[in-house]
Amino acid sequence: MALSRKRRKELNRLKSQAEDLWEDQKELLDHASKVVRDASRQAANFAREEVSPRMRDAYEDRVRPAVSSGIAGARSAAHTTRERLVGDVLPGITSALGTALAAIEVAKNQQVRDAISRASKLGTSVGTRVGVVQPKHAGPARYILIGLGAVAAVAVAYAAWQTLRAEDDLWIDDEEPDAPLADES
Repeated sequence: MALSRKRRKELNRLKSQAEDLWEDQKELLDHASKVVRDASRQAANFAREEVSPRMRDAYEDRVRPAVSSGIAGARSAAHTTRERLVGDVLPGITSALGTALAAIEVAKNQQVRDAISRASKLGTSVGTRVGVVQPKHAGPARYILIGLGAVAAVAVAYAAWQTLRAEDDLWIDDEEPDAPLADES
């Protein structure tokens, strides 16, 4: 297919314009990459000279004191909890366990069993009144004692929770209140 002379001229002119456009695009991309490199260098300098010191100062002035006071508060709470647990809760628990173990040991003693059986033969219910010998039909007392034990366990858990929770209410911010706002009226 042969092109007319006019068409060939137009095609060559378009070809040269496309080559010129391509060269312009190359120059534009080179210039844009230089601008981007300069901008990234300037951004790095700005971050190093302005942003980094501000972040460091904010960390030193605000974050570090809050964290250190939080750690001190946690240590104080742990210390107080330990003192209350060792001074209040554990003595009560060990006393109750010691009393229960002593009662069990007394009930295991053969002399006590013999004395109770002799008293039972005489017609008196000494063992049941004292509580050493359990009657054959416990009735509702068994369930009442189980309920009391559950309530005691819940009370101990609640006291421990209150002990741990009480330290959270003592937190006071060290920040100064902001200046009052002026009336805009």
